Amino acid sequence: MHRAVLTVDGRDVNNVIASVSPEAGRELPRTSVGVRMAGDVGIVEISAADTSALRAALNSYLECIRIAEDIGRITR
Repeated sequence: MHRAVLTVDGRDVNNVIASVSPEAGRELPRTSVGVRMAGDVGIVEISAADTSALRAALNSYLECIRIAEDIGRITR
């Protein structure tokens, strides 16, 4: 099993975590994802059966996080 942990902090962390949480409920092939808050930090934990599945999930979540942060900056 392969694993990656993403941490998110900053002024938009609550919006970012709220945005990516529904994605964690989706079934991705060979992948499981957990999203939670730990104090003021958002945590995205990705476990995958192989490196290809891990890479695909990382790309997807990093893009979602980037978009949520961009929206936060634009709407301020």
